[in-house]
Amino acid sequence: MARLFRAALAALALTLAAPAQAGEAEDIRAVIERQLDAFQRDDWAGAFAFASPGIRGMFGTPERFGGMVRGGYPMVWRPSRVEMGPLEQGPRGPVQIVYFTDARGAVHVAAYEMVDIGGEWRIDGVRIRRMADAAV
Repeated sequence: MARLFRAALAALALTLAAPAQAGEAEDIRAVIERQLDAFQRDDWAGAFAFASPGIRGMFGTPERFGGMVRGGYPMVWRPSRVEMGPLEQGPRGPVQIVYFTDARGAVHVAAYEMVDIGGEWRIDGVRIRRMADAAV
């Protein structure tokens, strides 16, 4: 019963959230790709600029942000392969799915939560799971 209630609540949230406009998908993907490019160059200030104000406030500095990425998300920092998946609609806005293959060949699914800040897309959070653990 509780599972059915959660599923109905999730469906309602998806229905109420505004769908992304046609050109927004490309803009959202470009923001993520630019941040990934900055990670490849260890350009933490550049990568930090694509984070939402909430994420920037949480970490405070590009260096702290970089430390979190290097230490906790090596599959994002140094992926062997990246593939963009579908753009989905989450309860708070667009969610871009991205598939990362790490150095060992394991595939990870990332859900990038996006937010529009003054007409610019910013990354407002990322949830990552190994493909075997992900409910995709």
